[in-house]
Amino acid sequence: MTLKRVAVLTAGGFAPCLSAAVGSLIQRYTELTPSTEILVYQYGYYGLLTGDSYLVSEEGRAKAGLALRYGGSPIGNSRVKLTNARDLERRGLVKPGQDPLAAAADRLREDRVDVLHTIGGDDTNTTAADLAAYLKDNGYKLTVVGLPKTIDNDIVPIKQSLGAWTAAEQASLFAQNIIGEHRSNPRMLIVHEVMGRNCGWLTAAAATEYRRWLSLQEWNPALGLMKERWDIHGVYVPELELDLDAESKRLRSIMDRIGNVNIFLSEGAGVETIVHEMEVSGQEVLRDPFGHVKLDTINPGAWYAREFAERMGALKTMVQKSGYFSRSARANERDLLLIRSMTDLAVDCALDSVSGVIGHDEDNSDILRPIEFDRIKGGKLFDVTKPWFVDLLDGIGQPH
Repeated sequence: MTLKRVAVLTAGGFAPCLSAAVGSLIQRYTELTPSTEILVYQYGYYGLLTGDSYLVSEEGRAKAGLALRYGGSPIGNSRVKLTNARDLERRGLVKPGQDPLAAAADRLREDRVDVLHTIGGDDTNTTAADLAAYLKDNGYKLTVVGLPKTIDNDIVPIKQSLGAWTAAEQASLFAQNIIGEHRSNPRMLIVHEVMGRNCGWLTAAAATEYRRWLSLQEWNPALGLMKERWDIHGVYVPELELDLDAESKRLRSIMDRIGNVNIFLSEGAGVETIVHEMEVSGQEVLRDPFGHVKLDTINPGAWYAREFAERMGALKTMVQKSGYFSRSARANERDLLLIRSMTDLAVDCALDSVSGVIGHDEDNSDILRPIEFDRIKGGKLFDVTKPWFVDLLDGIGQPH
């Protein structure tokens, strides 16, 4: 089947896959159906509502492979939820009383789009499903093929989301420099805050990558260059309950012995406790258009650093966040292979008029297939019983 026009948008937060996925889709269409026009909406659903779009030129298609060398998104992202009319009215993206789904549908009809490719997380892709259903109910057939993007790797039932492997690798690289600060002061506490709202996968994977790097280094204890000082001493994820007093006691003994402690902390660990404390004290808890707590405004890393420092007698504390460093990186080779396999299938599905989110389906023997939109959900928890994570905790001496 030859399509007249396909549209592409990227949405939500960045991940190290967006640029490469856009480039790979364009390459695949150019290879299989060069006459198909490719329209991109700038800044995701924001561009869909405002009509901010352009057709990819011949030059753009010829050099699409360059996008695989970069991070970020060449076509732009935003956080826009089409079913949150109140927020969209406030931002001037729809008129008062206007149905955002109707506005988006009208734009797609005007633009004569046959297939919409959405590259984003669960919110992005379920929003696309809402849009496709609306169009179908109103007599316009649109094929929607999503690609799963999230560094948290927390989309149900997708085994591995695009960009997550790279984000873990980059968080490790970030830590390799930051943990070098451990001798900048006596009794130094370093907290490496890693992105991950409800899922600890990225924190666990980043810590595993870091310790893999650590195992390859040479040391000189006679000079003070000691592996234990560079090691991770605590890894905290939302899925594991944290006994702050017991852990502080364990970490204090490490501090007393070697002079520093290094922690990897998922930003979502213990957020409920922090939010409760803020609300009880009368502080406003800010949320985004999707209802999620704006984690950067409550600073979980700073909160835990303060609590740990007091209990273990740290003389200096440093909190560093690797999130933006990690999520804006270019995709690594492992992710590029995954991206290519998913974009190839995405184009095949588009040509066959099959909608869904491309991913390895954990409920169907991990087969790469278009997963039905009504099965896509966010908030998948990290399985803390996975052998590689258990080995990580055992390796650093952390109870679990």
